[in-house]
Amino acid sequence: MVRMLGAVVLCAAAALVPNAVAAQVLSGQIWQPNKPIAIVIPFPPGPGLDLVARMVGDKLSASIGQPVIYENRTGASGSIAAEYVARAAPDGLTLMAAATSTHATNVHLIKNLSYDPIKNFTPIVESVETIGCIVVNTTVVPVNSVAELVTYAKANPGKLSFGSSGAGSFFHLAGEMFNQVTGVNLAHVPYRGSVAAFTDLIGGHIQVNFTQLSQAVAYRDNPNLKVLAVLEETRFSRWPEYPSITETLPSYKMPPTWNGIVGPAGLPEPILQRLNAELNKALSLPDVKRRLEDNGYRVVGGSSEAFGKRIRDDIAFYGPIFKSVGVQAQ
Repeated sequence: MVRMLGAVVLCAAAALVPNAVAAQVLSGQIWQPNKPIAIVIPFPPGPGLDLVARMVGDKLSASIGQPVIYENRTGASGSIAAEYVARAAPDGLTLMAAATSTHATNVHLIKNLSYDPIKNFTPIVESVETIGCIVVNTTVVPVNSVAELVTYAKANPGKLSFGSSGAGSFFHLAGEMFNQVTGVNLAHVPYRGSVAAFTDLIGGHIQVNFTQLSQAVAYRDNPNLKVLAVLEETRFSRWPEYPSITETLPSYKMPPTWNGIVGPAGLPEPILQRLNAELNKALSLPDVKRRLEDNGYRVVGGSSEAFGKRIRDDIAFYGPIFKSVGVQAQ
């Protein structure tokens, strides 16, 4: 009788867990949360990191059988959210939507940073990379390619400027690296976000803009704006009509910019394995991949170890870059 009752309980429990992992969950080999999971997002709701976090979080909720709650804890360039998660219990119930800013550049930009991006976190999975591009207003810069822009800039020294989404942003660095590789001197004009930069680009107040490809594509019906290239080693499969910048400038390297999911340091291995597997599964879903690509992201996925290496490598990468362009910690 006891055996029969046990079998009934096991069968009922298995019905609540995805078939592929049901047996392992019931045997205790795979972690199964018994409470909602919170994903802390360091920036406001909207496109970008918030969009990516909610897309993968919704799929995680469906596959793991628990609600996923989103908490936008904004401020201090993501430091408020990062410090909160760094101090959370390593039980898999508090995660963070991390970005290059929170885990690779803040350490160079913020004095006395309140958290250590390596020691205080467990990397779970790198979700996406951001696809950047260079776009011009052809009514004020009569060019149709990166090569023509370089030639025009050299023939008109001191007359061209480029916009970005802010001083010290990835696209600020992208423009400065363009200057270094080509030997031109486009003056940087920082904006509080991409919309303001595009407004001035359309108005001819700046001639060039370094930005996210999805934002540039939103203006593709404007006949005066032209995307010259994506800031990648290869063409982006979603919009292959745009050349890669390395087709003209082989030595150009876009400053890395990505989103991912991390947890507090000390996350137990069964929890890490389950979360990594479920998040990778979410990223591989056709509807998720398509929507992310539509928003200018390349899906990455992969192991926790690979993501950890990415974070460490990018911390090392950004230090000399900030120094070379005169950006200092504040």
